[in-house]
Amino acid sequence: MSTIRSNWVNFLRQYGPIPQNDNMYDETIQSIIRKKKVTPIRIDMEYLDELVDNFLNENPYSVILTGTAGDGKTYYCREVWKKLGGDEAIWAKNNKIEKLVVNGYNVVFIKDLSELLEEERKILSTMADSIMGIDNKTVFLVAANDGQLLETWKMLNSTYNIIDTKRCIEDLLVDGKKEQNGFLLKLYNLSKTNSATLLPKIIEKVLNNPGWEECEGCSLNSNDETICPIIENKKRLNEENNLITKRLVDLLTLCEINGIHMPLRQLLLLVSNMLLGHPDIRDKLLKCSDITKINKNSTTYLGSIYRNIFGENLSARKRNSTDIFVTLNRFGIGSETNTLVDNILIFGEDDHEYNELYEDLVHSDKQYGADKVFISEKKAYLEGDVTDNEQFLEMLKSQRQRLFFVIPENQEERLKLWNLTTFQYAGEFLDQVFRVLKEDKRVKPQYITRLVKGLNRITTGLLVQDNDSLILSTSGNYSQAKISRVLEEKISVAPKRGEYIKFELSDDKQKLYLTVSFSNDLEPVRLNLQLVRYEFISRVAEGALPGSFSRECYEDILAFKSRLLKRLVDRRKADGELEETQVSLKLIKVNDKGVVEHKKLEVF
Repeated sequence: MSTIRSNWVNFLRQYGPIPQNDNMYDETIQSIIRKKKVTPIRIDMEYLDELVDNFLNENPYSVILTGTAGDGKTYYCREVWKKLGGDEAIWAKNNKIEKLVVNGYNVVFIKDLSELLEEERKILSTMADSIMGIDNKTVFLVAANDGQLLETWKMLNSTYNIIDTKRCIEDLLVDGKKEQNGFLLKLYNLSKTNSATLLPKIIEKVLNNPGWEECEGCSLNSNDETICPIIENKKRLNEENNLITKRLVDLLTLCEINGIHMPLRQLLLLVSNMLLGHPDIRDKLLKCSDITKINKNSTTYLGSIYRNIFGENLSARKRNSTDIFVTLNRFGIGSETNTLVDNILIFGEDDHEYNELYEDLVHSDKQYGADKVFISEKKAYLEGDVTDNEQFLEMLKSQRQRLFFVIPENQEERLKLWNLTTFQYAGEFLDQVFRVLKEDKRVKPQYITRLVKGLNRITTGLLVQDNDSLILSTSGNYSQAKISRVLEEKISVAPKRGEYIKFELSDDKQKLYLTVSFSNDLEPVRLNLQLVRYEFISRVAEGALPGSFSRECYEDILAFKSRLLKRLVDRRKADGELEETQVSLKLIKVNDKGVVEHKKLEVF
């Protein structure tokens, strides 16, 4: 057998972060597929059947597909065109506008709204008439980046229909809705597609592509002395109950809760780089012809999937200009650690206290764990035989990155998995709060009470221990003073008389809120509780100083406090309390146990 040069690997490589990644653009992918004779990556898209059904309906609506670059808008248009009977050869001509007759309707496809010339934009007047129900025999399917959608409509000569249509589009974008009464239009914002849900679908399609069959006859797969990191990475990504996919889904879910969306194009780039990344070869992505070279140079370990997830195969400039790697590296995985993990990695081979964990987590992985280069560098580091520790420290970083994806679920708590990230409370936030709510279950009280304790410390500026009530206080005339000793009200965590403090999800179950209610008659006050704020409040509750972790979060919480105090005034007005001439001030005092007490001061 000989080394195979796989067309599939070369094709997959085009999706990665290389200078000419033509596969990133649907307009060119078909010609590459025909040239390389490979089976394309086809993802089951969420709205495809819904779109096709719309245009086959007796009364179809016009459709706008919007979102960020790389969300799959052109792919959707092409697939709808094909399923409605359109000729692929005609579509491949890359005309900006195509037309198709379906059930007596003229369906107009605009592949990219921003590419239309001024003369071509006149067709949008027809679209406005169609949306307003005047031209009921023409409908449109339009792809448009969200930043350019409204700008293009603003360029048109204003007619009543264009003005109304533009206003409708703007309302749909702002409200996050698909339709509006009185308009024959559906708007799909593909940026709302959940990247955490999409990634496993992409991984499954890539791993099961028939192109991998080319690798079965390769000599590198039958020789114990060599290793092909491409195949090794594929095996690890394809393991049963795979932790790599699971923990990537966790990270992307946290991003989605934070309002950070990764488009399809970036997810494809990630998967390609995970499998093929290596820093020592051209374009930093492996070809079959590179494998012999890296084996000879003993640098196979640098092709580790665990490094590639974070773009470690790329230059710092390239990594910092690629959205998916910028986003994943914000978690600080590899740079953050805990004492137990580092003791296992550095001393575990010789120290009986850590030896069992070392065997399971490091020594058992001869390719990317206890490879001979890491063992050699670690020995030199411990014996003080190196003048520059930089290489070993970089390898230690890579080992921490690997451990984040290999620590078994039953060892997560013991090894403090999320201490390997910037966000120590991320696992709790995700599994014990967010996902519990998504399953319509009750969150344990301990997570609410800790947040209440943290909020009390931030808003009062005092080291209080109270966690059963939210303390609202001021400095007398200034609600955002660093120290607030005038007690205005306490809101009980336990529900009573319309008061409550609880976690809630948004209607689409994509955002988490901390909700505070003052009474049944008033709108509750909600704090958008994304990961950074949850981490900030939790750390303050455990002893961190409010201003030391995040100045922005600190100011956000004080703004939340101001909204709470305003709602308190609304309740007092409703109850007639503000009409009393005698005012009783309650001055906060913290006793030696950290519990808030108060002393009344009568003011006439």
